[in-house]
Amino acid sequence: MKIKALLIDDEVNNLHNLKALLTTYCPEVEVLATAMDANEGRGSIIQYQPDLVFLDIQMPGKDGFELLKSLPHYDFEVIFVTAYNQYGIQAVKFAAIDYLLKPINPEELRTAVNRVAIKNRQKKQNLSLENLVHLLRNKEEQRIALTTQKETRFIPVTQIMHCESSNNYTIFFLSHGEKIVASRPIYEFEDLLGIHGFIRCHQSYLVNKKYIKSWVKEDGGYLLMVNGAQVPVSRTKKEIVKNALK
Repeated sequence: MKIKALLIDDEVNNLHNLKALLTTYCPEVEVLATAMDANEGRGSIIQYQPDLVFLDIQMPGKDGFELLKSLPHYDFEVIFVTAYNQYGIQAVKFAAIDYLLKPINPEELRTAVNRVAIKNRQKKQNLSLENLVHLLRNKEEQRIALTTQKETRFIPVTQIMHCESSNNYTIFFLSHGEKIVASRPIYEFEDLLGIHGFIRCHQSYLVNKKYIKSWVKEDGGYLLMVNGAQVPVSRTKKEIVKNALK
C-alpha cells in the first residue's frame, strides 16, 4: 500500500537528496509534492491530504512547529528532518512518529517509514471496524461498510447472499449479481453478520439464511442458494448449520 507523502524543506538540495533516498530505500512512499517554506507547505497539505509529511524544522519565516500550529487539525504522520538535534524534545511534544538528523541515514529512514506503514494499517483497520460496528448496530440503516482497494462501499446487509474467503480478502456476493472484494479476512465479519442471520457453514464461507434454497446432503453436503450457487458445508459445521436452519 502506497504512503502518500509531502517533503517540506527550504533547501532544494535537501529535497532532492531525500527524494532520492526514498526512491531507493522506501519505494512504498509516493512523493506527491515538495515545498520550500511553511506557507507553501501548508497549502500543499490542504491540497494533497497526505499520509506523511517530512518536515524540516528550521526554515525562514515560520518554522516547522509553527506550520503545524497553523493547521486547524492534522491526521497525517510527521517525520521531522533537521540538522539540529536540540529540537528533539519539541518534536516529541508534537507527536512526531520519528526525528531524523541530517545527513539522513538510510537505515534510520527505512525504520521511520516502517513505523508510518504500521501505524497507517492500524489506523485504517480501526476506522474500518468502527464504521462496520456502528453501521451494523444501527437497526435503521442495517448497512455494512466494505473497504475495497479503491473505495469504501456501504451495502445493505439484506443484499448480501453469501461471503467467500480469499486469503486475507473476502468476496461478497450480492443478490443482484454484483461481487465486491473487501480488504479484510472473513473471520472479522462472522460475529458482526451473525446477528443478521448469517451462518459460518465452512471455514471459507458465510451464508445469509434468507437466500438458502435447500441443503443438499449428497456430494459431501452443500447449501444450494436461490441463485444456483453451491456453498459447501464442512463436517465440523454440520451441527451449526442444522441448528441454525431449524
